[in-house]
Amino acid sequence: MPQFRWNAADATVMAALDGLVYRSRLLGSDRTVVNIYGGNTSAKTMEVDHAGRPVQVLWVKGSGSDVASIGESGFAALRMPDIAPLMARDEMNDEAMVAYLNRSVFLPDRPRQSIETLLHAFIPAAHVDHTHPDAVISLACAADGRALCERLWGKRMVWVDYIRPGFTLSKQIGEGVRDNPAADLVVMGKHGVTVWADSSADCYAQSIKVIGEAEDFITQTRNGRRIFAGAAVPALDDASQTATWNAILPTLRGALSQQGSQILQIDSDPTALAFIGSAGAAQFTQIGAACPDHLVHTKRLPLFVDWQPSQGNDALIKAVTTGVAQYATDYRAYFAAHKVADDVMMNPFPRIILIPGLGVVTAGADAQAADVSNQLYHRAIAVIGGSMAVGEYTSLSAAEAFAIEYWPLEQYKLKLKPAPRELAGKVAIVTGAASGIGRATARRLAADGAHIAIFDINIAGAEAVAKELNDSYKMRRAIAVHCDVTSEEAVIAAMNHVVRAFGGVDIVVNNAGFAIAKPVTETTVADWDKMLNVLGKGYFLISREAFKIWQQQKIGGSLIVIASKNSVMASKGNVAYSAAKAAELHMARCLAEEGGAIGVRVNTVLPDAVLEGSGIWDAGWRAARAAGYGIKPEELEDFYKARTVLKINVRPEDIAEAVSFFAGPRASRTTGGMLTVDGGVAAAYAR
Repeated sequence: MPQFRWNAADATVMAALDGLVYRSRLLGSDRTVVNIYGGNTSAKTMEVDHAGRPVQVLWVKGSGSDVASIGESGFAALRMPDIAPLMARDEMNDEAMVAYLNRSVFLPDRPRQSIETLLHAFIPAAHVDHTHPDAVISLACAADGRALCERLWGKRMVWVDYIRPGFTLSKQIGEGVRDNPAADLVVMGKHGVTVWADSSADCYAQSIKVIGEAEDFITQTRNGRRIFAGAAVPALDDASQTATWNAILPTLRGALSQQGSQILQIDSDPTALAFIGSAGAAQFTQIGAACPDHLVHTKRLPLFVDWQPSQGNDALIKAVTTGVAQYATDYRAYFAAHKVADDVMMNPFPRIILIPGLGVVTAGADAQAADVSNQLYHRAIAVIGGSMAVGEYTSLSAAEAFAIEYWPLEQYKLKLKPAPRELAGKVAIVTGAASGIGRATARRLAADGAHIAIFDINIAGAEAVAKELNDSYKMRRAIAVHCDVTSEEAVIAAMNHVVRAFGGVDIVVNNAGFAIAKPVTETTVADWDKMLNVLGKGYFLISREAFKIWQQQKIGGSLIVIASKNSVMASKGNVAYSAAKAAELHMARCLAEEGGAIGVRVNTVLPDAVLEGSGIWDAGWRAARAAGYGIKPEELEDFYKARTVLKINVRPEDIAEAVSFFAGPRASRTTGGMLTVDGGVAAAYAR
């Protein structure tokens, strides 16, 4: 039940646009009331224009904004004297309406106005809320929705049958409100609800009141019945869920990424599991999307995977693979049946995958998109349950859904998005990424668009890097994962953690390491074993587990090994480190031979003397190398600079640049290669 949370003191503090910002955020803070990025709110105020003339201005939520976090700058501003006369028109297509509204702006530096702007303009009230509450949509999507709403609200309600948003819908609402003075709400079939008032506080109160009435009506009609019991396929226990996700996600991600890399999000929420595991779920999940607001982020239908846990993981992998392929075939047929001349088919693969006993998987171009789809599918579950509590759930027809999905105005919004970055949708693991080269590499790959798993035994440092990236980019751009690369168990657990977080892996950067510099006579067996354990065994374990994932995904991959100029150049007093780095280089060449058949590229970067921000150098390596050269530790940078052809020092960012090249499409024809980034050390030139 939505709570009335209007606080006059808070409203005064956030009085921007006569309380519109405060009201909008209150409504958006409850996702059962307003979907993420959905709904729109407005206010009409008197302002003074640039010439000093008084004018009534309509402030309406800008397209693509989220009312939960909107500020004053998120509202478009239009001149009411320009747009009010449109009510007298009989018709107006979308293109003409948008062009007209673009010429009616009061402030030019505001976002593009909502497609439902005229809905707000045509209602003769100072404040208007249009929302998509679960409870109201449940009634609006019921087979006898109009009769149910009339039973609940009587003459207080204006009902408008479903029609795609635009001029005609806005005019029907405006006429309905003007022709029915007793009305205080409009219900739009399979869409949402609109209310209005003369003050922001009263408009908010009306929204909460109407939604509460709908919820009470559904509760009374339900009369204690449990709609989704989940008894047909009970949820797996936590350990079985984890093991099953680990087993099937790379296969699923590979199948979903055939036309662009996808980031996956898994959800084993009990509500979702009960919904998916209920008798008849294979049928009622295929009725269709609840409303346009859901559809643009979830597609018309989810993929329901026909599987029982008793059948085992092999059967699930097969069911997922065939299910995704059949979904794409069906989507292509859906597109062919409804397209018009200029339509170009979008990604035909599902965004929502429902697996009985296991949960929901959502797919998106990035983690945020996958999360939005997940949020909206939870809203769909609530709506379907609400409709089934009062009768039968219905949905938009295939033609109506297509008209929204391929609506030119929706397509236009997609075109406004910036072009995806080079590694958009990719998942990268960087080992030893809490400092130095690893940290710089994580930053660079994130800037390239990748999602990053920060592996390190220094979990506090890893978490700091992950926070930095998440603050700079979108949600879940990076995760911190504790990993001791010398432990087989730890490596497997860490790789599985990434699979569950993002669905799979595309790029792996083997960078974790440390160094010991001693003459051979002073190098102990423990020194030798530790060096080979980290730089040899550790790189092997990470690579092996990555190859297992890539074999399942079947969409290729890129493994980059951070070796050293010491892997090709002899160095006295450095036998264990140099031998381990040489082993890394040759292991990479061998893996390039194995990886070719599955589209996996393996390349090596050979840095030298990267002192800046390095945990290795600060842990004693600087002093040891200085002693070996007979100089003071503080003289080491100048010593290394002087011995290079270019007379420069090498920074972590220089290594990250080389990794960026190998990771993405610019190096798509290169494997088994090595790239020196050492300022030009002649003795390390490739031969």
